[in-house]
Amino acid sequence: MTKAIMVQGAGSNVGKSMLVAGIARACLRRGISVAPFKPQNMSNNAAVTADGGEIGRAQALQARACGLDPIVDMNPVLLKPETDIGAQVIVQGKRVATMKARDYGKQKKTLLPAVLESFERLCAQHDLIIIEGAGSPAEVNLRAGDIANMGFAAAANVPVILVGDIDRGGVIAQIVGTKAVLPADDRALIKAFAINKFRGDPRLFDEGLRIIEQATNWPSLGVIPWFADAWKLPAEDVMDVASRKGGPIKIAVPRLNRIANFDDLDPLSATAEVSVDIIEAGRPLPADADLVLIPGSKSTIADLAHFRAQGWDIDLAAHVRRGGRVLGICGGYQMLGKQIIDHDGIEGPACRVDGLGLLDIATTMKPHKRVTLSSATYLPTGDAVTGYEIHIGETTGPACENAWLSLDGRAEGAASADGRVMGCYLHGLFTADAFRTAFLTQLGTPVPEVNYAIGVEQTLDDLADHLEAHLDIDALLALAGDV
Repeated sequence: MTKAIMVQGAGSNVGKSMLVAGIARACLRRGISVAPFKPQNMSNNAAVTADGGEIGRAQALQARACGLDPIVDMNPVLLKPETDIGAQVIVQGKRVATMKARDYGKQKKTLLPAVLESFERLCAQHDLIIIEGAGSPAEVNLRAGDIANMGFAAAANVPVILVGDIDRGGVIAQIVGTKAVLPADDRALIKAFAINKFRGDPRLFDEGLRIIEQATNWPSLGVIPWFADAWKLPAEDVMDVASRKGGPIKIAVPRLNRIANFDDLDPLSATAEVSVDIIEAGRPLPADADLVLIPGSKSTIADLAHFRAQGWDIDLAAHVRRGGRVLGICGGYQMLGKQIIDHDGIEGPACRVDGLGLLDIATTMKPHKRVTLSSATYLPTGDAVTGYEIHIGETTGPACENAWLSLDGRAEGAASADGRVMGCYLHGLFTADAFRTAFLTQLGTPVPEVNYAIGVEQTLDDLADHLEAHLDIDALLALAGDV
């Protein structure tokens, strides 16, 4: 009989994704066939599955912690925000609609059958499913039709562990207040709680644990100290994208409003010789950057306007005049061209806008989205590169004759005549150790080749060790219910 347990948060960003990954790795090391599941995720940092579907990148990391390849059933509903009030809706890996939040609120309950179908398929293949909630069940105004938290837990009859974030303060109110606002049936699903992100001596919170236990009648599974190496794992939330001080190679990354698939930054942040500088709105691009990397975007045209509104176009032109290098990936690649043409109004009103003009290319937006895992060769060195494509738009122009990748047998990417401005559609290319080493070394500082994947695996093991020491995983597993 398959068992399942659900990790919900007393607020957003309490560390649920990381906890599920660590618990999953701990279970894998115990010989348990375990898989992750998140009924509904909201993120523009998507991963591509082998069958060309999209899921949240956190679930891809959790799959890795389980020793599995990611599949769409691990995250059957993915919402990808395109504006402040609307998002693209991905169901079982495929785009089905773009909806405003109010419209989605009315429609989400119709997605529960697909969510349960995916859950049941996972259950048929594994002994244990660790489920991650979204946001907080305390948002009881969203309870009707809910598929992300208690709505799913009730439908699947899965016990829940509630996690609070002490780093933000007020964790007693987080946990006790959640119980106070939940209806009785939902309260009954919660079997225990845990406290995450404690800094200092966890014994100092012993009295706090007693207060929570007395007020809720829920047992504590532990107080989990801050995991200092969390930054070494791929970030899910744009809020977690941060500058990382390292070595002499300075890479400036403008933070776009709709930044997407920013996992391209993870291997760079993990490279000792590199300092990644995230440039917030209102701050100029630094004059001493070795490379300006323009990342992917969920709304390229809107983010291009935002880029110009910060004066970054002027800073970038000056950077190029000084001999600096530029790399645009996906949406960033499209911005570097002379024009972006959206006759069909895919990103908003039909329009034709001028790009940054640093590459002699033009992009035409098309309704078909290309979503695929890809293998490539870095033409200057012949190094193998693997990654994924996830974009709309077709890019053509003379600069494409200076392609610097051979992608699944076809030319990919474009470069300026002097090779200092480059762009491509391939995400994830910096996970390739030899390519990353060759690309970074040309910025002026020798970079030794380091195995990035081994570093991620070691960090997952360290996270599992951390949780084994501070979270009662045996008690957690004993609370898992039959499904």
